[in-house]
Amino acid sequence: MRWENLSLEAGGRGPADAALFGADAVVTRTFDAPEFRGITFHEVRARSIVNRVPGASRMPFEWTVNPYRGCTHACVYCFARKTHSYLDLDTGLGFDSQIVVKVNAPDLLRRQLSSRRWQGEHIAMGTNVDCYQRAEGRYRLMPGILAALRDHANPFSILTKGTLILRDLELLTEAARVTDVGISVSVGFTDPELWRTVEPGTPAPERRLDVVRTLGGHGIGCGVLMAPVIPFLGDRPDQLRATVRAIAQAGATSVTPLVLHLRPGAREWFMAWLAREHPYLVARYERLYADGAYAPKWYQRRITRQVHELAQEYGIGPARAGMPRRVREPQPLSTEPAEPVQLSLL
Repeated sequence: MRWENLSLEAGGRGPADAALFGADAVVTRTFDAPEFRGITFHEVRARSIVNRVPGASRMPFEWTVNPYRGCTHACVYCFARKTHSYLDLDTGLGFDSQIVVKVNAPDLLRRQLSSRRWQGEHIAMGTNVDCYQRAEGRYRLMPGILAALRDHANPFSILTKGTLILRDLELLTEAARVTDVGISVSVGFTDPELWRTVEPGTPAPERRLDVVRTLGGHGIGCGVLMAPVIPFLGDRPDQLRATVRAIAQAGATSVTPLVLHLRPGAREWFMAWLAREHPYLVARYERLYADGAYAPKWYQRRITRQVHELAQEYGIGPARAGMPRRVREPQPLSTEPAEPVQLSLL
C-alpha cells in the first residue's frame, strides 16, 4: 500500500463547508491505494464527539461516539444514509465514497471524559456507521478512543461488521479489566450471494464470525446482532437455521434478531437496488412496508420467535445487543428470552 501519494483536491474546503460539517476545518484527501480507489476523505476537526441519542429512553444506551460519517461497507439498506444529506452530500453512492473523518476524535474524547460534567455513563460505538470500516485501517482513531475509555474506566460497547477490531484486542482486554465492555458483531445471514449484493464492502459473514470466535478465545464474550433479517431474501427457515447454527458454532454469547427497517434515505436506495436485482419483489415490499419504516409487528414477532427457538436449540440465548458487561473470563451461555431491540444498523 502507498500512503505517500495523497492529494488535496482542487478548491479545498472553505469556512462555509466547515460550518456545514460542524467542524473548525475541512481538508479533503484521496489516497493512491487500491482499497481506497474512488473514495474521498473529508478530514475534520470536530467540535464535539460524545453525542446524546435522540429518544434514548427507547434504546439500551444514551451516549454515542462516532469517529466517522459515511461508510465504505456500502450496505444497501443502511439507515444512516439519510445523515449524509445533512452535509449536502449524496445519500447513495456519496454515502459509500464520501467519508467524513473526525481526526481529533481521540483527543477530544479524552478531554470530554475529563470534564467534571461527565458522569461516566455508558458510551456506545458503531450505532450509526461502523467505527471499524475500511478507513480505520488508515486513520487509526479507535486505539486512541479505546485508550481514553480504558484510562477513565468508562463503560462502553461496540457494534461492528469489521474484522479490524481484532487489531485492538489488547486494548479491549485491558479495558475489560477495569470497566464494563460489550462487543457485538453484526451478522444477519450467511448466504454468500446475498452478502455480495447487499453488503459489498464488508468482510464475509464467516470472517465476522471468526471475530466472535477469537474474542471469546481471549475471554471477551461477544454477542451477535442478527441483522438485518431481509424479508423474502434471507428469511426462509433453512436460511435462519444456517445462520443461527453458524453463530452458535462461533461461540457467541447471545443472538438478537432484527428485521430490516427502511427509513427515508435508506428506503429509496434499497428499493432502487431491489428493482434492479429482484424486480418481482418490489410489490411485496411496498405492501409489507406500506405503514412506514418497519415491517409489521406480526412479521417481526414471527422472525424473533423462530430465531429464539433455534438459538435455544443450539444452546445460545437472545440478549439486548449493545448492553455493556465486564468480561474477565468466558461467560456461560444464557437462555433467557428477551424482547427484540430496534438498533440502528451499520
